[in-house]
Amino acid sequence: MDIRSLSAASGYAAARPATKVDPNHDAAGAGARLKESFESFAATLQSSEQVSVQAMTSQADPHALVQALAQTELAVETAVTVRNKVVEAYQEILRMPV
Repeated sequence: MDIRSLSAASGYAAARPATKVDPNHDAAGAGARLKESFESFAATLQSSEQVSVQAMTSQADPHALVQALAQTELAVETAVTVRNKVVEAYQEILRMPV
């Protein structure tokens, strides 16, 4: 028996499970992760707002304010990017012939 055919067969056997559906990656899990990301986004905005109020009353460090604003900016940019991708996908679906 040729040794190359054995290594090809073992390579195929190792790659085969990659095509199977992951039981941990289901629709309910995706919904839970989406809900978790929305909650994280809201928490980031709330904490940034609290730090801003504290900075206005001289109770927070200016560096903490800058860091909170940077986190908020990143969260908002991420949300806008996700929204744009969803709108693009929806428009692409609308363009599909029926």
